[in-house]
Amino acid sequence: MTTRPYVLLSAAMSVDGYLDDASPERLRLSNAEDFDRVDEVRASCDAILIGANTMRKDNPRLLVNSEARRAKRVAEGKPEYPLKVTVTKSGDLDANLNFWHHGGGKLVVTVDSAVEKVRTTLDGLADVVSVGTELDWGLVLDELGRRGIGRLMVEGGGTIHTQLMAANLADEVHLAIAPLLVGQPEAARFLSAADYPGGSTARMKVLEVRAIGDVVFVRYAPKERS
Repeated sequence: MTTRPYVLLSAAMSVDGYLDDASPERLRLSNAEDFDRVDEVRASCDAILIGANTMRKDNPRLLVNSEARRAKRVAEGKPEYPLKVTVTKSGDLDANLNFWHHGGGKLVVTVDSAVEKVRTTLDGLADVVSVGTELDWGLVLDELGRRGIGRLMVEGGGTIHTQLMAANLADEVHLAIAPLLVGQPEAARFLSAADYPGGSTARMKVLEVRAIGDVVFVRYAPKERS
């Protein structure tokens, strides 16, 4: 039986739960010290996953920036960079985005109807695999487990965070809460409405709370509900 990876959701959000505002420019929620914490977490993981919408909107490189952390990974027999993973049902990807041209290995997980479209678009820039007719998160995690991914960091967006939390597939949640209020209903949120395990009264276990400059970092164990 394939062992699924340990799934860690990571997000920076405003006090009122937004990942960004509605402006064309990316809202800077975190600070330099917290960005370094994220870099450290990335270095500890075997793979980093973002959704195709997040890739299109933010165009991230999604790297481990610290040379020392990359060197430590290599010394431990790991690739210099974690595997970068994206998921797409539509197959609408842009081969010119930063994601494909920086770091180490890349993987696209998609569905049968889009797999050839993705392979044609990317033309060898990434490994492409289908999990069947529907994008089932259990099958996505099974595929990553078969590829030896033991620890998976998920960096968004909100739709993916919501789906994984609702399916009770997140083992840990890292939230950096910025002292900002967005208040724009059209802006992206960390989580949306869903049928979450245990309902509205189930309390998650808090693993850690600390201040990082003006950001509050909270770590939760969502499967440990009471």
